[in-house]
Amino acid sequence: MTTKEVGERVKSLREERKLKKNELANIAGISPTYINDIEAGRKCPTVEYLSFICDALNVSLSQFFSEEQLPIKKQLSLDALSPAQKKLFDDFLKSLD
Repeated sequence: MTTKEVGERVKSLREERKLKKNELANIAGISPTYINDIEAGRKCPTVEYLSFICDALNVSLSQFFSEEQLPIKKQLSLDALSPAQKKLFDDFLKSLD
């Protein structure tokens, strides 16, 4: 993933959550200028700072870099399932094969 693509992904996730840049920056504990530079593709965050951003956006690093990205609302719905519900859902999906 290029610096530009990282910035586009951060921006997309932020906008899906209806957050302003300064709101994301406050939640992540980093400067709004840095968020702006990331989204503009001028800077690429370190793993540490990207982790802070992902935490603020409620996505894991693996979800951030996943090529198969579920729409966020669907992913959040799946994340809210209990382990028993996840097993039932998984069993259902396997039955479709």
